[in-house]
Amino acid sequence: MKVELGITSFGDNSERFNEQGNHGKISAAERIRDIVEEIKLADEVGLDIYGLGEHHRPDYAVSDPVSVLAAAAPLTNHIKLSSAVTVLSSDDPIRVYQRFATLDALSNGRAEIMAGRGSFIESFPLFGYDLNDYERLYEEKLDLLIQANQNEIVTWEGTTRAPVEGKGVYPRAVQKELPINIASGGTPSSSFRAAQLGLPITYAIIGGNPKRFRQNINLYKQIGSEHGHDLSKMTVSVHSWGFIAETDELAREKYFYPTKNSHDVLAKERGWPAYSMEAYLSEIEYGALYVGSPETVAYKIIDTVEALNLDRFMIHLPMGSMPHEDIMNAIRLYGEKVKPIVDNYFKDREKRSI
Repeated sequence: MKVELGITSFGDNSERFNEQGNHGKISAAERIRDIVEEIKLADEVGLDIYGLGEHHRPDYAVSDPVSVLAAAAPLTNHIKLSSAVTVLSSDDPIRVYQRFATLDALSNGRAEIMAGRGSFIESFPLFGYDLNDYERLYEEKLDLLIQANQNEIVTWEGTTRAPVEGKGVYPRAVQKELPINIASGGTPSSSFRAAQLGLPITYAIIGGNPKRFRQNINLYKQIGSEHGHDLSKMTVSVHSWGFIAETDELAREKYFYPTKNSHDVLAKERGWPAYSMEAYLSEIEYGALYVGSPETVAYKIIDTVEALNLDRFMIHLPMGSMPHEDIMNAIRLYGEKVKPIVDNYFKDREKRSI
């Protein structure tokens, strides 16, 4: 059994806090350049995928993941390059395909699309879309994206954009079809949609016990089977918050304040309670925070992969704003220490099952 391991990032760039207080904020330009270095290192240490999110807020540096991934493409050799996510509802599916096909050319066939509705709504008014059309926009635009991915000449009609009448979409991707992965926060409708289409799915598990997602995955596989899809192509991925340092104590210390800061910004917007140390330690022990030494993180990943029968696991790194050197060190530990433990475990398990 081969389990892919990787990273997702939102290009976090909020104010930097630690136990001594506010340490300021770097420019978006510097953060973007740092991300390119982080992707390059992730490739060098053998990680399988890097996914970069799209946001249109001051606390995130990246509004166009493809441009950043394209900058990293010629600096890398093996790592898959994905969005995490592309907010498809407020974008044009033809342009999405063209940008990712261009990334596929630059990376020689390593581009992926993670398509979703996004957890923030800033892009809708920014690009002139009505939130009342939230569901219809996503459904129609996903359909058009799939059509462009499968066909050089596209004929399509919907209600949310002008029809496409026998037009060619260029350039074509290096891969026969770009991998399109449906992003889900755990709603049954997302699992149902991905399963109907026979597309891979990625769950964002950012709180609570990850094993509760077993019912979503079972539903996804059941519906996919009922629709006659090849279940071997209906892969399941997870990404969750996490951080790695040399010891459990150091990892927990470095990760708490950036996580609290990021959480508390959203708490004010959404009416959540402020983040506490008690909640933080509980999530590390029992929930979906993968924080600790390489050994601690590796065995927690193994437990999650086995419980959910995953094909891919991605650590969301960093949370909030963390020093670039800490992120680079975490990536290095992830590839050089965590990945070998996970790889060897599943190799040995496969031998035992023969």
